Amino acid sequence: MIEDLQVGSRVVVRHRLPDGAASDALGDLVAADDTTLRVRTRRGEVTLARADVLAAKVVPPPPARKGPPHTAIGTDDLERVMAEHWRPLERLDLGTWRLRASEGFTGRGNSALALGEPGVADAIERVERFYAERGLPAVVAVAHPADGLGAGVPLVDDLAARGWSVRTPTVVMTAATDDLPGAGEAPLPIGLHVERGGEPDAAWLARYHYQGRPDVPPAGRRILVSADEQVFLRVLDGEETVAIARGSLSPGWAGVTAVETAPSHRRRGLGARLLAEVADWARDRGAASTYLQVQGDNAGARALYEGAGFTVHHAYHYRVAPSA
Repeated sequence: MIEDLQVGSRVVVRHRLPDGAASDALGDLVAADDTTLRVRTRRGEVTLARADVLAAKVVPPPPARKGPPHTAIGTDDLERVMAEHWRPLERLDLGTWRLRASEGFTGRGNSALALGEPGVADAIERVERFYAERGLPAVVAVAHPADGLGAGVPLVDDLAARGWSVRTPTVVMTAATDDLPGAGEAPLPIGLHVERGGEPDAAWLARYHYQGRPDVPPAGRRILVSADEQVFLRVLDGEETVAIARGSLSPGWAGVTAVETAPSHRRRGLGARLLAEVADWARDRGAASTYLQVQGDNAGARALYEGAGFTVHHAYHYRVAPSA
């Protein structure tokens, strides 16, 4: 459906030609209004009248190198994919950068996603102004190779020279969905079972503690259901929710977020079962690849994900402007 297309997405638009034949425009959707769509294709930008559009859908990014889709995708393209699984309440594009604000809930929802070139000389100053106007700290999310903190990447070096501090170094891991274990390969301890739903219920939200927060604000609840589709999983011990996870979907990709286990139930295979449940859900929906994000110093979680078949794709961290 045309109404579901997001500016910045990679799309294929089938449209009617003047002679009555049909053709496809494949590329990035750069603009859309009530009457036209603009798509940047390999041959240049094309403007299509909505009245001539026969069908349209979002498609996965093209591969940047040889290999299976989960490893062949480029860093910026994977960052774009992941952004569609955790959409902010507000977004302003600055060239290819995305300025995101969500009332302070999560770094992903309240940082400038630096992709390619912003196209303006005063990009950093405009980022600072955007967040100051919203009463938020100025934060830039920068992706880089997995080793280190991106020293040598021009933007990283520029922000470091300006005194912007490092926050939350994170590793992005990917896997072929079909290679991930299913629920039948990840049994739970006797007496525990899994429930799933399309929205987070009160018990799920009570278990979710983003970076130690005791509750999920309204902005967070909106972000949690912002993907094309999502599933919320709970492991129950009797009536108590002892572990949770969220699965999300975009064309070709599934994402795993919000994996949490109660301290009393850790090291009992609950995380592995939740991963397997997301994988089964994603396979049913045709997602060829799956990603997740894990803090770089979380050795236990990384071991769990590596054991399931995930490998490191790249890393990112946040740079935070110095306080005035």
